[in-house]
Amino acid sequence: MAKPENPVAGRAAIVGLGHTAQGELPGSSAEQNALDAGLLALQNAGLTVGDLDGLIACKSVQGQANDVAVGALLGVNLPYVQSLDYGTCNFSLHLAVMAIVSGMANTILLTYGANARSGKFDFGKPMYGADMASAAGLVHIAGRAGLALQRHKAIYGTTDEQFGMLAVGQRLWAQNNPNAIFRKPMTMADYLAEPYMVDPLRRSDVTMISDGGAAVVVTAAERARDLPNRPVYVSGMAEYAGVRGDNNPENLMRPWLKQSASAIWTTTGLNAGDIDVLYIQDPTAVWSLQMLEYYGFCGIGEGGPFLAEGHTLPGGVLPLNTHGGQLSESYTWGWMHVVEAVRQLRGQAGDRQLDAPRIGMYCSSHGFVKAAASILSTEQSVGS
Repeated sequence: MAKPENPVAGRAAIVGLGHTAQGELPGSSAEQNALDAGLLALQNAGLTVGDLDGLIACKSVQGQANDVAVGALLGVNLPYVQSLDYGTCNFSLHLAVMAIVSGMANTILLTYGANARSGKFDFGKPMYGADMASAAGLVHIAGRAGLALQRHKAIYGTTDEQFGMLAVGQRLWAQNNPNAIFRKPMTMADYLAEPYMVDPLRRSDVTMISDGGAAVVVTAAERARDLPNRPVYVSGMAEYAGVRGDNNPENLMRPWLKQSASAIWTTTGLNAGDIDVLYIQDPTAVWSLQMLEYYGFCGIGEGGPFLAEGHTLPGGVLPLNTHGGQLSESYTWGWMHVVEAVRQLRGQAGDRQLDAPRIGMYCSSHGFVKAAASILSTEQSVGS
């Protein structure tokens, strides 16, 4: 059977990166953080605000930093302007590529900004409104993720030591990242000694909360070739929504992630073995465990042994979240994952730079309802 057409392969590229410091930025609003990151991304791309014809703003966890607020600070009117309630950069990136392929825009700034830490945002709220899980006290993503890990352990025998390789590994990568908030070395013994946050999740299994902004510039491939940095092309993208929620069988395990995986591999003609460096949005380490399995980097139920063998650590065959991810670098809803992926593919990741990676992948999700994946490459022909 012939491979389905991939209408986006190589037609748009990421050409600019920008981010603020990550941590606590008192006195700086979510909108200001998004703007500051956006201006840095434009500078990195060798462009100015006047070169833009599009803006996509991802609202922060507080519901701030939308397109109108960030656009007002930029001080321009634009043909194409959108906001996403939950962009995680993957969903925002997909929207930008679709706008470029359709001809609605040519060069788009994508921004995210939050001040959830200094603003003391209350995370003790129901995720999806008043439902039975919230009535049981599962008001934060860690509650349901903890249940998902319990289920994985019960079905497949995953151990704490195996699962802990994710948090320990992220800390190892973060030690070479000057942007990372958590850089103090952490051994497996240190990890196992941590008290539970939500049994069986320990503190290091769950994202920190931080302030910061992140941004990327996406443009048509024809224009990308004339800009200062090596273009990183969007070679494929896929999404899938399990919006039936808890009506889905085994929804804690999020089996609908497999549909996003199937779509990305089918349309690009690639497979897990083609990926040189992997990024998984990880508000909890459970998401990394699930996505390693569902995207085919190991077998279903085999994530624990795969991690225990050290494949995702520095020097392993599948470098995972080389910046430290949300467990050790920063919160930013996964936006810094794309920043790091592009840095690695450009060869600009400093002391943590891998040996000439060619194809990277970013997998993300919105809790228990949405999945998205993007494949990025240094070569325009990949995925076509």
